[in-house]
Amino acid sequence: MAKDNAHLTNYLLIVYSSCVRIRSAKFQVGDMAQKKIVHVVGTGTIGEPLIGILSTFREQFGIDEVTFHKRTPLITDRSKVHVLGSKGAKLCVDKDRWHKFIDMGMEPTFEAEEAIERASVIIDCTPVGNENKKRLYNKYAGNGRGFVAQGSEYGFGKMYARGINDKALVKGKDDFIQVVSCNTHNLAVLIDTVALGPEKEDNLDEGRFVCMRRANDLSQEGEFIPAPEAGKHDDAEFGTHQGRDAHYLFKTLGLSLNIYSSALKLNTQYMHTIHFNLKLRRGINKDELMRRFESNGRVALTNKKSSASVFSFGRDHGLFGRILNQTVIVTQSLAMRGDKEIIGTCFTPQDGNSLLSSLAATLWFLYPDSYEQKLDPVRPYFFREI
Repeated sequence: MAKDNAHLTNYLLIVYSSCVRIRSAKFQVGDMAQKKIVHVVGTGTIGEPLIGILSTFREQFGIDEVTFHKRTPLITDRSKVHVLGSKGAKLCVDKDRWHKFIDMGMEPTFEAEEAIERASVIIDCTPVGNENKKRLYNKYAGNGRGFVAQGSEYGFGKMYARGINDKALVKGKDDFIQVVSCNTHNLAVLIDTVALGPEKEDNLDEGRFVCMRRANDLSQEGEFIPAPEAGKHDDAEFGTHQGRDAHYLFKTLGLSLNIYSSALKLNTQYMHTIHFNLKLRRGINKDELMRRFESNGRVALTNKKSSASVFSFGRDHGLFGRILNQTVIVTQSLAMRGDKEIIGTCFTPQDGNSLLSSLAATLWFLYPDSYEQKLDPVRPYFFREI
């Protein structure tokens, strides 16, 4: 009897999967050209809040549907899958794991590859974006689809940071975009604001950065360290990947900037901290420096000295606990040696800046002529002062 029930269950699963494929095929034939569907791969530190934001502001963003792929069925993740589903996001899983999700009380809507076929934009939030590109995404490139990967996936596509190199994006050519890392965003906005200025002229002699990274995110259960840990300079020209990525980010604008970065890990889960030293070719005074910081909406200033206090502000007032500014500069840390050297300390706002750039890239794919206006719903989560 138990064996018969097992056969019946497997049969029903096969029938259900077939119905899903048929429904998906009908959708593609009739509605693919009109529907704007965003598919997120991964439900980790970036993927989970990104799915939540896209679902929460789906109508304001002009998105018809949000789907997401979860690879591993875990009973500990069932709660977040249910919450994301309550926001309207639809779960997609690998075909061979479909029944495991159902057994754990999580009901998928589409198979993983079906979801890619249906989507207008695919955002990969995994550490294997380049592998997925070779294995899957290249098959579906073209036909107006856009693909976005995160900071670790060097070489995935054109590097991008919101507000830094938007004008470098070319519709119809840049189908693959790599959103740079959160610390690279921070380096880039400091250079853009101080050294390039409103005229966007190359006034940087050299930029030196020490990236003091948090050990792990609050959502991660492993990799915490008991004491500060020094990193290595594995890039002969740029030091670490943060400096390299910032250099190539500005390269998309035709600039070749002298940037060098170092990195170390601190035994904290709160925020990354960056010490910066910018040397300019032509000097500016302190009043002009502060005017530039205050006039850039992607820069926040704070009188708080502790990353814990800034993190707490983001948890209380941010979007899904995130501050979307690209940097939070500690005002009292700012110093000038003469008029050509600026020194200071700033915090990197969790992964909020990467989330913002992922949203901007997605809306650029969907609405290349009006994506900046489409971002209006999240503007209240930029802060002048923290």
